[in-house]
Amino acid sequence: MVTSDRITQLVEKLKEQGTKYVRFEMPDLHGVSRLKVVPTDKVEGYTRKGLNFYGGTLALDTASTVVPGSGYHAETKYRDHILIPDLDTLTPVPWLENTVKVICDPYMSLEEPIPAAPRYVLKQVLKEAAQSGFDVMMGHEFEFYLLHAATKEPLFNGLHIFNHIRNQYVPEIDQLLAYLQDSGIDIITHNCEYAPSQFEINFGPAIGIRGGDKAFTFKNAVKEITHRLGYQATFMSKPAANLSGSCCHFHISLLDRSTGENVFGDPKDKYGLSATAKAFIQGILDHASAMMPLIGPTPNCYRRLKPHTFAPSNISWGAEDRSAMIRVKGTGDESTHLEMRAASGLSNPYLTAAATIAAGLLGVKQQRELPPSVEGPSEDNPNLPKLPQNLEQALAGLAADTEMREMLGEEFCQLFTTVKSFELSRFHSHVTDWERQEYLDIY
Repeated sequence: MVTSDRITQLVEKLKEQGTKYVRFEMPDLHGVSRLKVVPTDKVEGYTRKGLNFYGGTLALDTASTVVPGSGYHAETKYRDHILIPDLDTLTPVPWLENTVKVICDPYMSLEEPIPAAPRYVLKQVLKEAAQSGFDVMMGHEFEFYLLHAATKEPLFNGLHIFNHIRNQYVPEIDQLLAYLQDSGIDIITHNCEYAPSQFEINFGPAIGIRGGDKAFTFKNAVKEITHRLGYQATFMSKPAANLSGSCCHFHISLLDRSTGENVFGDPKDKYGLSATAKAFIQGILDHASAMMPLIGPTPNCYRRLKPHTFAPSNISWGAEDRSAMIRVKGTGDESTHLEMRAASGLSNPYLTAAATIAAGLLGVKQQRELPPSVEGPSEDNPNLPKLPQNLEQALAGLAADTEMREMLGEEFCQLFTTVKSFELSRFHSHVTDWERQEYLDIY
């Protein structure tokens, strides 16, 4: 918990800086920011005692429907929980006047964190890594579409990746980049992507929970800023059948906690990889099916995972192989890392990180042997096992993997599975436009 002196000093500093409001933001199950706006003179009390929040917020589905049987609604008499701010995450909200934000963890009481919260799940997996002697360097790389708010249509047509006109097609993109940097996002590159009006903004990696926090801040900032600028940004995996999918490429390496050195590199190895890196890769391959619902949490995500789309379709690895689930960036030095390419752009960054790290650590603990990568693009090899083809198969993979469930926590797995199963029941009961167009006249 935060010391009393630090809280007092923080509030005094906020007042000196002219801050009028602090947003208490909680990452929900889907990676969306749920928040309350607190006037600065009320911040000290809520930081000490917690800010009351509906206790079932984590158990709302993507439509904010109350999910029965989750354990967090009727089962608790719809009680509140409290938000405890992590003061190290305090950052400006530059598109609002005199406003800052802080990321919060949900607690049932001051001494009782909620183990199903995604940020808590990642923290626990990072503790497992620390106990094994590792810190985790991570970075999330997202693609998204920028659309006209009224029509939901792209700003431009055609396939023009890196095109100089489309990179900064409207001046609001420049404003977006400026706001992101002012909010603490250390942008590395920005460019238009392959599909019409699809973009990618990359930012630097971070160690531990700050990697998840940065990705959470980035995604929610992009959504909010573009809305205020008169556009709509979407990280949806496949917004239309004729458009490219949007990914989250998750970059990761392990660092020796005592020296800070990257333990993944070995310049003498054929692939530039250490034995630890190879075991970590094999752990991901072993537990890929259980990872999938966390990194592809909606039915729409599985429309993206098709061959010859720069997205993986099977459980595979390869050096610089853009078609593989794990693309190895094996430079043999401090830059050596893995790129896990199966996650959707809409995935919760805390859960993408938690699933990848948990699976990799299992491989390291069990000293798993990594077979050689296949020749040619992995997607063209029929002998490699396929990734789950839909969310039902992915949830079954998580249910069957006791090791992953133990790493992620049973309470989280139970809540996550219940919410996702409820969403699936709504999905399957919906009559689509395709069905009406296909069957209404002929039958």
